[in-house]
Amino acid sequence: MSRATTRTGGFPPCARPSALAALCLTLVLTACASVPDAPSTGPRPPAASSLDLRVLPGFDALEGWQTHDARAALSSFGQSCTAILRRPADRPLNDRAPHAGRAGDWHDVCREALSLLAGNLDARSARQFFEARFRPVAVGGEGRLTGYYEPMVEARYYPDPEFSMAIRARPGLSPRGDMSQLIAGLDAARFGGADEARPRAEIEAMNIGVPLAWGRPIDVFFMQIQGSGRLVFDDGYQRRAAFAAHNGHPYVSIGRLLLDRGELPPGQASKHHIENWLIRNGPTAWTPLFNENPRYVFFDLQEIADPGAGPMGSQGVPLTPMASLAIDPAFHAWGVPVFIQGEVSGQGRWNGLVIAQDAGGAITGPVRGDLFFGWGDEAGQTAGRQNSFARWHLLLPSHLAARLARTS
Repeated sequence: MSRATTRTGGFPPCARPSALAALCLTLVLTACASVPDAPSTGPRPPAASSLDLRVLPGFDALEGWQTHDARAALSSFGQSCTAILRRPADRPLNDRAPHAGRAGDWHDVCREALSLLAGNLDARSARQFFEARFRPVAVGGEGRLTGYYEPMVEARYYPDPEFSMAIRARPGLSPRGDMSQLIAGLDAARFGGADEARPRAEIEAMNIGVPLAWGRPIDVFFMQIQGSGRLVFDDGYQRRAAFAAHNGHPYVSIGRLLLDRGELPPGQASKHHIENWLIRNGPTAWTPLFNENPRYVFFDLQEIADPGAGPMGSQGVPLTPMASLAIDPAFHAWGVPVFIQGEVSGQGRWNGLVIAQDAGGAITGPVRGDLFFGWGDEAGQTAGRQNSFARWHLLLPSHLAARLARTS
């Protein structure tokens, strides 16, 4: 499937100067207002000192390692290293994951990784890098591996009967980008930061948050679940709708609701099955169903400088297809390599090295991961079906693993 050409530059010139003037005044008036963080949904998780960790003697103990092509993971690790190297050496990677040590424990291995990536690298060399500088550490327990992706979402600058749901900026903040992108639906938009904490139904009913663009309701809802998306406008222009914030309410799975009510047969709650149900039943059914998930995600529009790069993960680095993992930061640190043994939809048994670079509201627990599959329809179909067991092995720099072995 061919993709629309990404071009640079601004949105089309705005034909509503009075609305633009009103927007400028509103943004000036709200620029000095403080915006509170999204409320916490519970107490801060404790440090993960209770993790069941066991240092292994070497990589021969990892089934599937010798045949794995670790080049994508090394490239992904290099992205993480750019963030780790900016971190002061005495700062923990994550104070809730003491096994990951301090940033300085990773600085040398990160510099070596970036040096390797500057040259020509084959699969064997990538594996040998990890074998020489890391030791595998088994994480006890069997977890679950799901998938996510970056959807390609058709969008419009102005609403119409089909493209009727707003893709909204975080309330109280001045959205970045050309001013003309903010005009559609502006007259009723609310800017108060306190409104950010309202549930989904109230945000939509009260038109809270500046509309950045408009999409089909089903597409926008699923993009909020994924956390980002590539907007493709009808003139071929593309922008990334990047995660800006959520309203602090808990995530409720509409797939689980449909299963519990007998609307979907057991084992058929993939994105594909849910979308078919929504299309069959129409807006009168999907609007109240959407509202049962009170969590709402706000976005920020960003230029796509490199169409071959993924969206930014929680670590602040671009995600790499099949080499980036969303984890629970209550247990793990971003930037740590993880060798996963599990299954991938359509491929069966799968062993792969990935880098912890992202997080998600539904990703909770020490062996709970969400694998990034990439972007577009094919990635979405695979990610939507992904749900398997998984066993984890962290790769820690050798001196950290030795320290862990002495204290465990």
